[in-house]
Amino acid sequence: MRIPRLLLIAPIAVCVAVDPAVAADGGFTTAVRQITFGPQHHFFGYIGHVRTIPWNQGERFIVVLRTDFQERMPRPGEAADIVLVDMQNKFSERVIERTRAWNFQQGTMLYWNPAAPETQFFFNDRDPQTHEVFAVLFDISKGTNGRRVTEYRFSDTPVGNSGVAQNGGWFCAINYARLARLRPVTGYPGAHDWTLGVRHPTNDGIFKVNVVTKEKRLLISFKQLADAVRPTHPEVDEKELFINHTLWNRDDDRIYFFVRGDFDIAKKRLNVACVLKPDGTGLRLFSKFIGGHPDWEVGHRMIGVTDTEQIIYDTDEQKVVGNIGSPALIPNPGGDIALSPDGKWFVNGHGDRGANHYTILRLADGAWTRTAGLNQGGFTSGDLRVDPGPLWNRGSTQLLVPGVAPDGTRQLFVIDVK
Repeated sequence: MRIPRLLLIAPIAVCVAVDPAVAADGGFTTAVRQITFGPQHHFFGYIGHVRTIPWNQGERFIVVLRTDFQERMPRPGEAADIVLVDMQNKFSERVIERTRAWNFQQGTMLYWNPAAPETQFFFNDRDPQTHEVFAVLFDISKGTNGRRVTEYRFSDTPVGNSGVAQNGGWFCAINYARLARLRPVTGYPGAHDWTLGVRHPTNDGIFKVNVVTKEKRLLISFKQLADAVRPTHPEVDEKELFINHTLWNRDDDRIYFFVRGDFDIAKKRLNVACVLKPDGTGLRLFSKFIGGHPDWEVGHRMIGVTDTEQIIYDTDEQKVVGNIGSPALIPNPGGDIALSPDGKWFVNGHGDRGANHYTILRLADGAWTRTAGLNQGGFTSGDLRVDPGPLWNRGSTQLLVPGVAPDGTRQLFVIDVK
């Protein structure tokens, strides 16, 4: 099948079986492999936008989380294993660390360090005594099973990594304890929150941390965000604000995020899309709401959703400048999306009737396919839901996706495009 409307920006794959009614005619096929197995549960978390890649540079290892349960959120301080899956040795597993700061939707914000992607990755953790959250840089080449090479601890504002600059050197950081109160699905239950009871704190918001020097800077506070939002949303004074999804663009000169309040109450929800320069200047509230789980395209353009369409939004000009596909091709443009690292392929994952489906589109010519569903195991909503969360490999030839295996355990699958 071919579609007339797409933007040119190509390689990869699909999932489980392909629905023959929508099979691609563009010369590529897909296949799926389960790469983790029970009785324990495995997951990565988060979404593969902004080149969040589970594979290390050589693509031998995938880093994942492993737990003994999936039917509840973690209790305060309850740890998950951090595991390397060896893709060259029959998917063998090696536990190299543990983390006390994680959830099922975003995991622990695993991210290979762009400055050393063969051996180093970031994750979040918490102190078992104080419950203060901090980020960790881990190196798998140090010692027998690797070791922590840096911990980013800030006792005045204990924050965790919320998004690594795509070219390295910096990461954004936010208060995951505040999220545990205001948006539990993305927070760390029982973590220490220094802003408890403060609607718009001046000492919390989006931080930027230097990977090498550990210098921390508050880019913008909740007080500043409330002041910016108030002219169009006067109800902001009644809401405790929080931040979701700090996304660096490919040039690392813009950061996209949502400022939110009362998010789980539909009639009271505040949800404002924003963009900021990484020096803390240039805050812009979008004139047109761009929802879903957006990803950066090129420059200052974003892929998102408005109404029923997957669109391209120019964050400088504040207008829609293109579309990807059509509503018939992408039935849920607000699903989890990801542009491949090479910019040539686009995937949209969406849940439907208890299964996650993936629409994979080759942007050069519009050839596409949609997979049959991967079972969500009944975890279709709430804090434990199995989101589609497609994640590209570095070669733009494979996707890592979650699902519930036939034995009822939460596992990971690789979709190959051939």
